[in-house]
Amino acid sequence: MISVPAMLMRGGTSKGVYLLKSDLDRVSADRNVLLPAVMGSPDHRQIDGLGGGSSTTSKVAIVGPATRQGSDIDYLFAQVDVESMRVDWTPTCGNILAGVGPFAIERGLVAPVDGHTSIRVHLVNTGATVAVSVPTPGGQVEYAGEFEISGVPGRAAAIDMVFSEFCGGSTGALFPTGNPVDDVDGVAVTAIDAGVCAIIAHAEAFGIAGDESPQQLTGDRELLCDIELVRLRAAVAMGLGDATGRVLPKVMLISKSHRGDLRSRYFVPSSCHPTHAVSGALCLATAATFADTVVGRLLPQRFTAGPLVIEHPVGAMDVEVVDGGGADRISAVLRSTARKLFDGYVFADLGKMVA
Repeated sequence: MISVPAMLMRGGTSKGVYLLKSDLDRVSADRNVLLPAVMGSPDHRQIDGLGGGSSTTSKVAIVGPATRQGSDIDYLFAQVDVESMRVDWTPTCGNILAGVGPFAIERGLVAPVDGHTSIRVHLVNTGATVAVSVPTPGGQVEYAGEFEISGVPGRAAAIDMVFSEFCGGSTGALFPTGNPVDDVDGVAVTAIDAGVCAIIAHAEAFGIAGDESPQQLTGDRELLCDIELVRLRAAVAMGLGDATGRVLPKVMLISKSHRGDLRSRYFVPSSCHPTHAVSGALCLATAATFADTVVGRLLPQRFTAGPLVIEHPVGAMDVEVVDGGGADRISAVLRSTARKLFDGYVFADLGKMVA
């Protein structure tokens, strides 16, 4: 049995375990074995760990001093599979990112100032840079506040995140196939690498309206099989190779919205996200700035900058596109919240993981 200092936090509409890189470095254990043990995988309930039995509650943030000039801290994200020992290090998580700034201040990696503390975060998984503003009245992290996000009960202090350099993190190109739209098995698809590597298609192309609940979509095995076939073929065209058993590329099915600019269902990819990924919202906002993408064609008028309102299963989220017209000039602003749930030590039994 080993122990590691850990903090459990809600970040955006996800929940995860936050760890210092230095604390992990002191533990002589393979992270690909340790993290499933910490979360309680493989088990669909994750009853013997800190995971919550879903992809949105089986996440880990590893935070340490910056290794890149111009940044204050590094944030490495790990997605721990619920029902296997697999740990995916390829994507990042914008929801969990909301808790990284407060965690870094709590752990002494960043010195807070009175008012708001600005932290430049290097997203190790994708290479993106995010400027995070954390409310710190009196030099202390403030979690209570009046800002509300869809998918989280109650209100909390707003955390602003300004994303830049987030295009091409996995493939080296904004449009990995070289095209804003590709035909994949008769489905018009935008393959894009912006915040997260993903494919975007119209919901109607898969025979759905796009307003179905996550439970309905996750329970439709035929739909998931159809999505997976297109996803796997698109992955090859994007240069990602065989994506079987891997979370990238993610999938977004979009449709017209009466509550926002568009409606989206985000697949992770074997189930529908209960709300929406922040990184997926970045994808949609970036694609919206190009008229010939699947997103650009759906919008009633050309979108270049400003707020894009994305309707999701439990509400909506706003992405403020600061600048557009090219992958090297796109930046976006999102507002989220986070809350510290517990701080202490997590105990992991590695013996049973290798038995």
